[in-house]
Amino acid sequence: MSRPPVHGLDLDPQTRCAHWHSPLDIIALKMRCCGAYYACRDCHDALADHPAQVVPVEAWDEAAVLCGACGRELSVREYLACESACPSCRAPFNPGCRKHRHLYFAVEVDEA
Repeated sequence: MSRPPVHGLDLDPQTRCAHWHSPLDIIALKMRCCGAYYACRDCHDALADHPAQVVPVEAWDEAAVLCGACGRELSVREYLACESACPSCRAPFNPGCRKHRHLYFAVEVDEA
């Protein structure tokens, strides 16, 4: 199975880019607006000709995150539950990415 293409600036083989390039920055995110994987929102904003859209909660079971180490696609729910490591290859993901999740995924509202 081939890995989906990833767009970004100064990409390395594990999807690190000009904006995020620590050893842990190895995920790419499928942008809801165009269905393409980008290394980060900044790469999308620099390269795409349209505004980014977040993945709505009702689409959280669809593939939207790509592990740059092994190429596994994760749903938003799998990614948010994975404790910052790929469920397939156990490669560590940057836990700080959670601070930016609102740029990619709609905020889930708890029902009272």
